[in-house]
Amino acid sequence: MNMIATEGELRDLVDRARRSESVALDTEFVWERTYYPQLGLIQLALSDEDCYLIDPLAIGDLAPLGSLLADPGVVKILHDAPQDLLILHRATRAVPVNIFDTRVAAGFSGLSSTISLADLIGVLLDIDLQKTQTRTNWLNRPLDRLQLDYALDDVRYLGAVRVLLLSRIIVPEIKSWLKSELELLNRPSHYLGVDDRQRYGRVKGAGSVSREELSVLRELAAWREQEARHLNRPRGHILTDQVLVSLARTPCTNRDELQQAHLLSPKKLKRYGPTILAAVEKGRTTDHDEMPERKRPLRLNQREQQAYERLTGFIQLKCELQGLDPQLIGSNAELKQLAKNLGTPGSPLPKRLTEGWRQTFLEEFYRRGG
Repeated sequence: MNMIATEGELRDLVDRARRSESVALDTEFVWERTYYPQLGLIQLALSDEDCYLIDPLAIGDLAPLGSLLADPGVVKILHDAPQDLLILHRATRAVPVNIFDTRVAAGFSGLSSTISLADLIGVLLDIDLQKTQTRTNWLNRPLDRLQLDYALDDVRYLGAVRVLLLSRIIVPEIKSWLKSELELLNRPSHYLGVDDRQRYGRVKGAGSVSREELSVLRELAAWREQEARHLNRPRGHILTDQVLVSLARTPCTNRDELQQAHLLSPKKLKRYGPTILAAVEKGRTTDHDEMPERKRPLRLNQREQQAYERLTGFIQLKCELQGLDPQLIGSNAELKQLAKNLGTPGSPLPKRLTEGWRQTFLEEFYRRGG
């Protein structure tokens, strides 16, 4: 078993890897009781027969791996890369570049852009990848042979998968579109998540509150994010989404009113009460023009619905002809916004659909005016 457990071994492996054209990477982690994922194992393959496991629990400094991630001369092959990139970025402080995401590439090669690694390997290599260790605690030591083999299989075939995916994409234009899409993964903003001040939009129930209450929710959600990060605890362990929404709706201006609302345990009331009241007050006293806008459900009139149906029909037909997964083009919400606002001067269009390869893809539809 090629287990890398010292900094010297890691440096030697990285030196070899940086002389390669490409390497395959994956991570195993535990993410249940912490804000940040706890990295338990890193898999790296130079070929299907030259695979390694890196033990981050034994190696104090993963900086050598960071030099590989940041090396633009080596392709890093991952499947469904953003989460792994986030974890590796945090572990090494390096910005990974030259990423090949086999899940994304599948969508440009006539397959689903949401396909699992096991299904992708099954389709391309006719290998049944057993997913029997998904509930493993990767922080435990020692790991048994089944767990180690399972981890290695996640990188063993990625190099062959990349070659086969690229061989399925014949049209140069489609290859250039894939390249543009993969280049997005060079930007940390693509996988680091939203800003704390935008976190309120991901709170369950945010769509049910008024604009003024949404302003309060913005302050509460930003505070909760910072507290969870500071303590390295899940957001819900600080306060649940339901409690945040209730606090935004409840006009508490002092400790007694907060206590009578019965939203916090005595322990959390003592610990967080003053901070919560300050966040509520800040949200309520925000100038109306600076309050966040409510996200209302997008409703289409008959004309807009017809434009939406023409748009989705256009995308479906063109994707079938070019071997693309229609899900790559845009979300349902983006397509509805495009159908609603296209042809209306001054109305905002989804940014993703009006730049880069997606704009090229939709060019003919734009020329028709929808």
